[in-house]
Amino acid sequence: MGSRKQRRKPKLYPSDLTDAQWELIAPMVPVPSAGRPPIHSRRRIVDAILYVNRTGCSWRQLPHDFPKWEAVY
Repeated sequence: MGSRKQRRKPKLYPSDLTDAQWELIAPMVPVPSAGRPPIHSRRRIVDAILYVNRTGCSWRQLPHDFPKWEAVY
């Protein structure tokens, strides 16, 4: 049995990053060097920030498929 390639879910929102966009942005998003291991992916947090920026919704109105608003804020 070979390992399967991990595939990202299709874009859920127009504000979600494409793979090419994430490759450019990923080096600029800091990786925590100490403390607990992260629960949420950095990419999903950036997608949530872009969603708030694009829609103008409040942090507490983030859709439930994003990390909790406190983690994104």
